[in-house]
Amino acid sequence: MATEITVSNSEEFEDMIKNHDLNIAVALTDTIISNLKGRKRHIHALSVVVEEEASIYDITIDRQDFRDTLTKQIPVFEKHEMYEKCAEIVTAVKFLENKNK
Repeated sequence: MATEITVSNSEEFEDMIKNHDLNIAVALTDTIISNLKGRKRHIHALSVVVEEEASIYDITIDRQDFRDTLTKQIPVFEKHEMYEKCAEIVTAVKFLENKNK
């Protein structure tokens, strides 16, 4: 199940992305880790509800971007001292590297 985030406007969501929001990092990471062994190419990770626009944006992750996306999330978890999550990410990245060999 994809995570849902509600924001007032699209600028607020853009700020969350620029500031490497923990909720977004958790949603992306959990989605990738739970879909490591699947076959689906594009995985729905996040739904962003923009109240002012009365719209919903669905964010998906391409399976080919799993490793890169996971690697980019490590500094976010390090900043929040969530080292167990960092270890999960490292394990998942190693799994993906071995899978591609």
